[in-house]
Amino acid sequence: MENKVKLKGQATLNVDGKEASLPVYGGTVGPDVIDIASLYKQTGMFTLDPGFTSTGSCESQITYIDGDEGVLLHRGYPIEQLAANSDFLEVCYLLLHGELPTAGQAEEFNSTITRHTMLHAQFDRFFEGYRRDAHPMAMVVGTVGALSAFYHDSTDINDPAQRLVASHRMIAKMPTIAARAYKYSVGQPFVSPRNELDYAANFLRMCFAVPAEDYEVNPVLAKAMDRIFILHADHEQNASTSTVRLAGSSGANPFACIAAGVACLWGPSHGGANEAALNMLSEIGTPERVAEYVARAKDKNDPFRLMGFGHRVYKNYDPRAKVMHQTCHEVLKEVGADDPLLQVAMELERVALEDEYFIEKKLYPNVDFYSGITLKAMGFPTTMFTVLFALARTVGWIAQWQEMIGDPTQRIGRPRQVYTGAAKRDYVALNNRG
Repeated sequence: MENKVKLKGQATLNVDGKEASLPVYGGTVGPDVIDIASLYKQTGMFTLDPGFTSTGSCESQITYIDGDEGVLLHRGYPIEQLAANSDFLEVCYLLLHGELPTAGQAEEFNSTITRHTMLHAQFDRFFEGYRRDAHPMAMVVGTVGALSAFYHDSTDINDPAQRLVASHRMIAKMPTIAARAYKYSVGQPFVSPRNELDYAANFLRMCFAVPAEDYEVNPVLAKAMDRIFILHADHEQNASTSTVRLAGSSGANPFACIAAGVACLWGPSHGGANEAALNMLSEIGTPERVAEYVARAKDKNDPFRLMGFGHRVYKNYDPRAKVMHQTCHEVLKEVGADDPLLQVAMELERVALEDEYFIEKKLYPNVDFYSGITLKAMGFPTTMFTVLFALARTVGWIAQWQEMIGDPTQRIGRPRQVYTGAAKRDYVALNNRG
């Protein structure tokens, strides 16, 4: 990856009589950064930034977020335009290669992904080893890591050809793995992929087809699924992406890195947020009780929290939430579901957007707010929500991993700490300890 940061000046830090001169760099858009790599050498001090909220960990050309303005760009393209005009595999190509594909490139890429959707026949035995009541996400964490045991011909990170094959394999096989995790959890036989179907339609068929009758993919639901995948494809240096990069910085194989990302995504504060939002709407129950729960959310002494509102990065309306809102209504209209949870969600959104407390704190609905209702209407249980997130985010993880491998400044991740434990002390023999 060609470095494109621009030197824009110097910052001076004075501390304990020592002066550090630190370079200031700028990217294409967004805030400038102070390079503190030489801070310890110049001052004998590190910085402390819990959660890394003010620390840039890398240079990247993939995704840009302006949280204050509610902007999300993939390779410069607004997410709203991609969701409206693109399909998921085209977005995959964009994230991986930096440009939208030509017609010929798109055809070749789609064909390549389609040819890699099958899993090794022995791979299915992995699922048979899980308990029937295992969480689908637990199965995905284990099976993604096991890919390196079956496809060891694409684990050499120093070989660009193997890196590309591994990337294609993971994008292609993740829907098959996700669908198998679902099928196993409900006690139904596995359904193999079909090459004549597109990415989203193929996934829906693998999830919901049964041997007893023919299954026709609903095009409205397939389009909604494809759009959901686009909305979750990448999101800059979030927790799971940072985990993938950190794992990759050690030289770990790509399948292991993605498995690490899946494990991180499983957390309720990250990938499990849409499931938590749906559970919250169920707890509220009816639109009439929204005011009561909003009051509880504002009470510092009440443990209740509004899920699906606010975001670590966005301090404005999440641009993905607008698209997800529209998609939610399209799906509910198609399946004929007059879901009471949607009525609760709409009332909660209305109240929150008009309430001074939420306006002041900029707690706007995020993408998780409506995605849970949409996936529920499509027939997915809540246990599958994070699995679907992992499926979609795989391409973002892969693109970020590929970029990291090609970055000449990349080093193994090694955060520092402020040690607050015991000072140096001498060992005391057991019989002398009081």
